[in-house]
Amino acid sequence: MGRPPRGLSHRSSRQKLLAPAAKKLSLHRFAFFARMSALPATTIATSPPSPPPVHIISLRNAGVCYHPLRTLFSKTKKEIWALRGLNLDIYEGEKLGVIGRNGSGKSTLMRVLTGIYGLDEGTITRHKKDTHVELLSLGVGFEGTLTGRENAVLNGMLMGKSRKYMTARLDAIHEFSGLGDFFDYPVYTYSSGMNVRLGFSVALETDPDVLLIDEVLGVGDQVFAQKSSAALKEKFKGNRTVVLISHNASSIKDLCERAIWLERGQILAQGNPADVAKFYETNIHKYTR
Repeated sequence: MGRPPRGLSHRSSRQKLLAPAAKKLSLHRFAFFARMSALPATTIATSPPSPPPVHIISLRNAGVCYHPLRTLFSKTKKEIWALRGLNLDIYEGEKLGVIGRNGSGKSTLMRVLTGIYGLDEGTITRHKKDTHVELLSLGVGFEGTLTGRENAVLNGMLMGKSRKYMTARLDAIHEFSGLGDFFDYPVYTYSSGMNVRLGFSVALETDPDVLLIDEVLGVGDQVFAQKSSAALKEKFKGNRTVVLISHNASSIKDLCERAIWLERGQILAQGNPADVAKFYETNIHKYTR
């Protein structure tokens, strides 16, 4: 190649020579991307994000203190903290298990959640107005001088149900409880098992927002135990919030979605029921000495 004309470098001369080819290549590229843009976009299936859990009850730094009476020969402490510095969130529709030894604060926690006991420190927040909480436990919520029938109506009304609503369900309560003629006897004549029968049967009909189940429901004859167990499993399948307290780690693992280990009024572990139960069984000996 000879020397380029004056004022024109080798580089600019080469660019001029290649310009037609570059233009043709650009047109081909444009046509290619135009065809690609006309193709339908590939959709990558992704599972929708799960909605955040809805709080129904929250406890912050909750504490309950008992002040036992002291006698001349008593060595009782001035105060006993059944709960202290407790932080717990209960979510709508969840099945929560509470495991712990006797005296760990489980029953006190249940009574705080129902409003039977007030807090000596900390706060409890009910995030939904008119949240109805029912506690299934021995000797809770019944007036001894009233009959089982009268207590059923009264207990339902305390849960926000109307007298008409509860009266219409008395036959179902009577039948499920299996109390027979005792349904019209005063509750103070009931045995502990009969008390549980009545409480359980009323709770099934009032259908509370939050159902708290004490471990003492295991008492009673075999027939009622099987019937109540089947009814409980149906409750655990539903959308109601259920809190179960028990010594039995197997029950917590089988029925609950989340569990906490309560010891000396504080939460030592929480999370997956199987993991919490294993941690509880491995470390409980440290607190039984």
